[in-house]
Amino acid sequence: MKQKRHMDMARPEGLMKHHRGGEGGRMRGRRGGGKRLFDYGELRLLMLAMIVDKPRHGYELIKEISERFEGRYSPSPGVVYPTLSWLEDMGYITLTAEEGGRKLSRITTEGEAFLAANRQAADELLTRKPPKKPRGDVPEAVAEAMDRLKSVLRHRLENETPSEEELSAIAWRIEEAAEAIAKLA
Repeated sequence: MKQKRHMDMARPEGLMKHHRGGEGGRMRGRRGGGKRLFDYGELRLLMLAMIVDKPRHGYELIKEISERFEGRYSPSPGVVYPTLSWLEDMGYITLTAEEGGRKLSRITTEGEAFLAANRQAADELLTRKPPKKPRGDVPEAVAEAMDRLKSVLRHRLENETPSEEELSAIAWRIEEAAEAIAKLA
């Protein structure tokens, strides 16, 4: 096991004592940043709470966190993989190399104990929803239609591998809809 860094890990505040940069991630869609979805250390706790349910690869964590927050927040690999390394350094997970160079993270006994001590905070993170996006004066029916389009596109592009022909057809239909809407005014 790697040598542990000294921190008070009995409380979530221990995760926040040594803040050197932002793991919290800003919400998408707001120029110049915006309100943080996570305070420092909370993403670590969320990832640990997800790993206890099932061993996961970094990519799976990115995808599941993005889905959990309806695509409004998706941690980058530059956040997730260093966080996994930190959790391993602290002795909370083990990373096991698999075929193809991917690493599977599994929680350790020490990680389970830390999670148990912080269960309330972890449960809050597991049920946290992103704040509603400000929509200004957009009528609810239009907002719902926009959300539906984004959801269908996200599902199609992330869960399937569309051909170049299908991608062109998707882009053409979006352009066609935009032109039709522009002509309504």
